[in-house]
Amino acid sequence: MFLTISTTGTPERPATDLGFLLHKHPDKAQAFSTSYGTAHVLYPEADERRCTAALLLEVDAVALVRRGKGKGRGGAPDAALAQYVNDRPYAASSLLAVAIGAVFSSAMRGVCNARPELPEQPRPLRVEVPALPARGGPDLVRRLFEPLGWTVTAEPVALDTEFPEWGDSRYVRLTLESESRTLAEALRHLYVLLPVLDDAKHYWVSADEVDKLLRAGEGWLPEHPEQKLITSRYLTRRWSLTREAMSRLELVRLAETDDSEVEAIDNAVAAESESEAEEAAEAAVTGDAEAMAGARTGAVTQTGAPTGTGAGADTDTGTEADTGTEADTGTGTEAGIEPKPTPLAVQRREAILTALTASGAARVLDLGCGEGHLVQALLKDPRFTEIVGVDVSTRALTIAARRLRLDRMGERQAARVKLFQGSLAYTDSRLKGYDAAVLSEVVEHVDPPRLPALEYAVFGAASPRTVLVTTPNVEYNVRWESLPAGHVRHRDHRFEWTREEFRTWAAAVAERYGYGVEFLPVGPDDPEVGPPTQMAVFTLTTPTNTKEAKAA
Repeated sequence: MFLTISTTGTPERPATDLGFLLHKHPDKAQAFSTSYGTAHVLYPEADERRCTAALLLEVDAVALVRRGKGKGRGGAPDAALAQYVNDRPYAASSLLAVAIGAVFSSAMRGVCNARPELPEQPRPLRVEVPALPARGGPDLVRRLFEPLGWTVTAEPVALDTEFPEWGDSRYVRLTLESESRTLAEALRHLYVLLPVLDDAKHYWVSADEVDKLLRAGEGWLPEHPEQKLITSRYLTRRWSLTREAMSRLELVRLAETDDSEVEAIDNAVAAESESEAEEAAEAAVTGDAEAMAGARTGAVTQTGAPTGTGAGADTDTGTEADTGTEADTGTGTEAGIEPKPTPLAVQRREAILTALTASGAARVLDLGCGEGHLVQALLKDPRFTEIVGVDVSTRALTIAARRLRLDRMGERQAARVKLFQGSLAYTDSRLKGYDAAVLSEVVEHVDPPRLPALEYAVFGAASPRTVLVTTPNVEYNVRWESLPAGHVRHRDHRFEWTREEFRTWAAAVAERYGYGVEFLPVGPDDPEVGPPTQMAVFTLTTPTNTKEAKAA
C-alpha cells in the first residue's frame, strides 16, 4: 500500500520544507508500528527544487484477520479464504488512512513548532496513489476531490491487461494536483476520502468516529456537495451516527453563515436539563411516580437555561417557564393544605391545544420545539395525525427524543411524529403543506433585525393555514416578585413586547402575508397589566400566489 506527496520549491522556499511539515527528516528512512503492520516513511528525492515523501504500509494480513475478528470487507465468517486472499495489503483503504493519521498526526493538525509559519502556506502539491479502490468509479473520485480544489486524474486499472475485453476493475490510479492547498488540508482530505471511496473500514465504527470525521472535515465538509454520501460511507452507513454527524455539520454551516460560534447556535438547553429529561424518561419506564414528580419539578423550575442566539434564536426550547419566574405560579403551599396553582407553562400548552383543536388542524409544526413538551402533549390527542418538532439545537432534539421515548415507541405512534433540525432564519421546504404552526415563546429570542427573515420563512414560505404565536407580556413583569425591576424574564430574550407592541407587530405581519389575526390571553388576565402571556392566532385568508406577489 503506497502513497507519495511531492512538492516543488525555490531557493527562497525550498521544497525540503516538506520535511518540517511532516516532522520526518528527508535524510532518514523511518518505520512505525501500527496495529496491522509497519508504516515506512522515506524520501525518494529531496532537494530545494523538488521533494517527495513516500508512505509505504506493509500490512500483516494474519494480524488483520485476528485483530479484526472477521469484520470489514472480505471478513465475513463464512468466507475464510477471503480473509487471507484480498486486496488489503495493496490497495489504499482505511488502513492507509489510519496510518496517515498515526504517522502524520502533527502535520494533519497543522502544527510545526520549528517553523510555525509553514503550515498555513499553500504550496504546489502532487499526491499519487497507485492503487485506489473506488466504488463509484473515476466519476465519483472526481466528484469528491474536485470541489476541494484538486485537479484530478483517475485512470481506471484494467482487470487484466492480457484480456482487455474483460473491462476495467474497480481500482484507479489517482493523481491529485493543486497550487492552493496546504499540506494539512491535503492530509485531512485523504484521511476522510480514502475509506469513503473504498466504502469499507477494517475496524468497528463507534460513536467517536463522528468526532474524527468532524475534526478532519473542518473547513471543507460542511459545504461539500457530496456531504451526505461522505458522511454515510465514512460511518459505514450506521444511520444513528450519520444522523448525528449531519446535525452537527448543519450547526457548523449555520454558524459560518452567521459568522458566529457553534456554541452560540446550539445553546438551547442547559446541561442540567439533559439529566432531568433522562430521569423523567427512566421514571416513565419504571413507573417511579416519585422520580417522575421530581424530574417534572426540576424541568419546570430550572433557571437561566439558554435558548439559542443568532440563527438559532428562533428555535426557543419552549422551556416550561423561561427563567423560572413563571414557574413561581406553581409553587403553592404544602400538599393537603391548598392545591398548587397550575404552572403558566401548562396553561400555555393548554391554550395552544385548545386553539389548534378549534382550527381543525391535523398536521402541526412545533417550531422551536426544544425539549418536546408540546410535541408530547400533541401526541396524546389522536386528532393530531402528524406532529413535527423543529429546533436548531441538537441537544434539545436529543432530549426531546428521550422524553418522547422514540426508540421505544410503537410503529403506529412513531409514524405520527418527526423531529428534525432547522433554523427559522431560512426558508425550508420541509415546513410546507401543514395545517398549523406553533411558535411558543420563540420570537422574543430573535434579534429584531432578524424578525423579517423569520416572518417570511413561516408566514410567506411555509404558509400554514393557522399560525399560533405566544410571547411574554412585559407589562405583567411587575407582578413577578422574584423578577428584578427592569429585567426581562430570560437572559436570552432580545426584547419583550407590551400588548400594544405585540398587536402592532402581529397586525403588520397579517397584512403583509394575507392572514387575519385575533388575540387571546394566556394565564390570569390582570385588569391593569393584562395576562402574563399573550397569544396571537393567525388564520390564512389570502391565497398563496397573491400573498407571494404581495411579499415580492
